[in-house]
Amino acid sequence: MTDPLHRGGLPRSALLSCWLDACLRGLVPPDEVSDAVRGADPQHLLLLAGAAAPLIEAPGRLRALGATSARLALPAPGDPTGLAGPTGFNTAAVDAGEAVLLAGAGLGLVPRVDARTVLWEVLPAEPAPLLDPAEAGTSLRRTLLEVTDRLVALDVAAWQPEIPDLLLNLRHRDDVPLPPGIHPGRVEAVERAVLCLEIVALALADDGGAVSSYEMGQRRAALTDLDRAARRALVAACSDSLGGS
Repeated sequence: MTDPLHRGGLPRSALLSCWLDACLRGLVPPDEVSDAVRGADPQHLLLLAGAAAPLIEAPGRLRALGATSARLALPAPGDPTGLAGPTGFNTAAVDAGEAVLLAGAGLGLVPRVDARTVLWEVLPAEPAPLLDPAEAGTSLRRTLLEVTDRLVALDVAAWQPEIPDLLLNLRHRDDVPLPPGIHPGRVEAVERAVLCLEIVALALADDGGAVSSYEMGQRRAALTDLDRAARRALVAACSDSLGGS
């Protein structure tokens, strides 16, 4: 599984989905896509038909194969968010925890880390229907409130010390590295989803003070719900990301 939280807290596939989508629409050049997605990684390569190519060549090669837009998938075992098949691609994407789907090409990209190189393997895939960003964003806000109430009701230490700081300093966080042209509402949705994913990662680092198996199970179930809602919101915001609010 690749590192789930990459540059600016975004999964690599979220970065590639947004920047590749902008490039396919002619809004940013391929070199900006490559630089934005690579971040601090030494190298990213496109693995197409067994041959590796620099990521800067990806937009041109994928456009030639029919790609018209990019969509994000952030699946987890039992929750194939953003996936529509076939089985081989779904399995690879779930193993990685992320993928990019290419509308118009019947292809998808799954990242895997080989030594210090990120390889984006091109596989046959079909994009799932687009999620409604407004609906997914509303669901995430509601889920965050519900999960907080559930954890308080358990009467355990729900949050790590760092988490209240994350919530209080939301306005002072670094901007997420998204391409130009994305609707401000989408940017806000991405920032909120990334924050919630960070909260889940921190909260799952220990048992939060739960002293019984019941409390631990209920706490994990609540955090799993928040993780699912955050992934759906991020998929909605980063898929066809220039399509509107």
